[in-house]
Amino acid sequence: MSSREFQLIRLSEAERERALGVLRDGAGSGRLSHDTFMHRMLIVLKARNRVEVAEVIADLPAHDSWLPRLLRRAATRLNAFVSGAPRVSRTVETRTPGLRLPDPGSAAMHIGRSHLADLRLAHDSVSRRHARLCVRDEGWVLEDLGSMNGTHVNGLRIMGPVSVRPGDHVQFGLVSYRLSAG
Repeated sequence: MSSREFQLIRLSEAERERALGVLRDGAGSGRLSHDTFMHRMLIVLKARNRVEVAEVIADLPAHDSWLPRLLRRAATRLNAFVSGAPRVSRTVETRTPGLRLPDPGSAAMHIGRSHLADLRLAHDSVSRRHARLCVRDEGWVLEDLGSMNGTHVNGLRIMGPVSVRPGDHVQFGLVSYRLSAG
């Protein structure tokens, strides 16, 4: 079997995941814009062989991707440890700053790194347009706006609009808050 024939073999899920990891690391380190990341991610998800994937990640070095992956793995393990230990989580809860929920009838609160955000978080893990917090008929709703590092409510990553209430823990990238009412 020639090397060209080997490259045209169907792509495995492990290879697809490795390519997506390279893209995530590239976006996380600032080498890819959000739009470029999303475009390339769709190409990798639709790719049928190794050649298509290799073309998408050719300009992104994979050799330096171990550090972000190591940091993510350590943060995940620490989060699992903290959530499994009630004493520690109570300590963390008292140190988590409060975020006041918007009053009924007020405009939506935009959260992000942008100077146009209502709640500006100057942290590298927060996207320019990270999330939106607003009041609807059913109560307060938090929505992720396609951020790179995600929005979490009580430790779970959200993908669409989610109802929140006072006392919930929210996390924008690596920045955490405890929600409180006025």
